[in-house]
Amino acid sequence: MRFGSAPRRAPDMSSLARYIVRTVLAYTALVLIVLIALGALFLFIGQQDDIGTGGYTVRQAALFVALNLPSYITQLLPVAALIGTLLGLGHLANGSELVVMRASGVSTLQFCRWLAVAGIVLATIMVLTAEFVAPPLENYARQLKVFSKYNEFSFAGDRGTWVRDGDTIISVEQQSERTLYGGIQIFRFDPKRQLYSVGRADSARVEKGNRWELQNYTETQFGNNHTTTRHETRVAVRSTLSPDFLGLAVVDPGSMRFRDLAIYARHLRQNDLEATEFEIALWSRGARVVALVLVVILALPFALGPMRSSGQGARTVIGILIGAAYILLSSTLESSGELFDLKPWIVGVAPVTALAVFTVLMLTRVR
Repeated sequence: MRFGSAPRRAPDMSSLARYIVRTVLAYTALVLIVLIALGALFLFIGQQDDIGTGGYTVRQAALFVALNLPSYITQLLPVAALIGTLLGLGHLANGSELVVMRASGVSTLQFCRWLAVAGIVLATIMVLTAEFVAPPLENYARQLKVFSKYNEFSFAGDRGTWVRDGDTIISVEQQSERTLYGGIQIFRFDPKRQLYSVGRADSARVEKGNRWELQNYTETQFGNNHTTTRHETRVAVRSTLSPDFLGLAVVDPGSMRFRDLAIYARHLRQNDLEATEFEIALWSRGARVVALVLVVILALPFALGPMRSSGQGARTVIGILIGAAYILLSSTLESSGELFDLKPWIVGVAPVTALAVFTVLMLTRVR
């Protein structure tokens, strides 16, 4: 009687997929915790010069750091995903688990699909954090710090800024850079809290020593039975308000939600205003989501390719170098795109395109 050999049992692909995804997520979480801890430490050290100013204490500095952690997560997650995936797949390669999977019929394409699932999970976490968690906490942290340092001032407003400085109330409509403001209105009151004068300047620059230089300034003063108006091209005013305090009026693209970025950029274009900075931030935000999925897949060639026998340290160094190169390229384009009049979509798409090409070239070397 002839007995045939037992049929080869096909591997449980769903179990292997979950195993790969869990490994990638676990190692990424460990790397992210380390990077966040280092980032929080450096951020707290950077607060030492401000501690003791006004009512800004060590406790408030620690709270400021904690509130900025979600923002750090969105910034560090792509690098953490790359290093974590390299370490996770490297651990499986050292234990010959990847070799067994390949011998069981798992193809490189299948590995890429599983890693893409892990990348999509991480990208979803990054998007949710960047959209709903980081912006309000980061804005609150900035307000907490400024209000603590300058607690003798009062502040109100939403998009614009209203600041009270003694008997003077200043309204700032917009800020184009750290010390340059536009749409300045100045309301002065006498000791009896009656309106004494109303002034408006097209723009203002804050010089050293909190010296304000108002451009194209017009002021109306109210007397008992009359008003007087004066107009000057340039007026110098001394104030206790600093650019740090008025920085709360900045519309910072980095701390805006994706939807707010799109709405604000469209508003600027419709009013024939410069929207390049916000369009670059919009394209870069979307490109980072795609890049996060790509860096997870990029780790595969290092686990199955020429570096499969290398140690964890070598893979970690490679991950850091690749992550640093991508961040450097992205940051350089984002900072110089407006200067060299590059299209916003080029600034956002170019780094992720280079990363995609590099990933495909590395995958072609996998046998």
